[in-house]
Amino acid sequence: MTTPPDRQRTAAAVAARRQAAEAKLDRVRDTLARMDRDRMPVTVAAVSRRADVSRTFLYQNEQARALIDKAIVATGTQRQQRVEEADASLSATWRERALNAEEGLKAALEEVRTQRERIGELYGQIRELEQDLPKDAVQRVITENTTLKRRVQELTRECRSLDGRLKAARENNRFLDSRVADLEAQVAEATVLPAMSRAETPSRSARASRQAPFGSCS
Repeated sequence: MTTPPDRQRTAAAVAARRQAAEAKLDRVRDTLARMDRDRMPVTVAAVSRRADVSRTFLYQNEQARALIDKAIVATGTQRQQRVEEADASLSATWRERALNAEEGLKAALEEVRTQRERIGELYGQIRELEQDLPKDAVQRVITENTTLKRRVQELTRECRSLDGRLKAARENNRFLDSRVADLEAQVAEATVLPAMSRAETPSRSARASRQAPFGSCS
């Protein structure tokens, strides 16, 4: 028969274990808060090491296991949001650059076409005026024609430069599409891993309960 002193000792031992468990839970909460603030990935091993508690406690204690599961889900959501924000920012930047390059190329081609038409008109005027104009007037027309030819050459070079920039922008856009696919794969993997961890938790808890002595708590 249990004597009053035995009951007191048992009650004291239970209270001590409960107090120790609460202290461990407080350390787990503080550790998860720091890991969330530092944007660190949440795993049982990392929490066990940083909170100075055993993995057995994290798997067997329902409150600790619930805290870790909630933190893992929150971390996966935040990581997906950061990936989506980075992807949107990069895609918008490169698409804007590609559009600007295309607009510049169109403007340069239009300018080249206009200058060619102007040169054709001037050639016609020169042929009409060659017989009636004095030599110095002809020279002025030739000089203006030479200037226009140089301008056409400059516009042609600018057109080629803009075309090269457009090709580079398209290559960067293809690279970003590939990068987006990789990031989506990482997000999918990060979403699957917590589910696998929760699936493994019951079997590990069962093994730990069979191996640990009755009433023990790390």
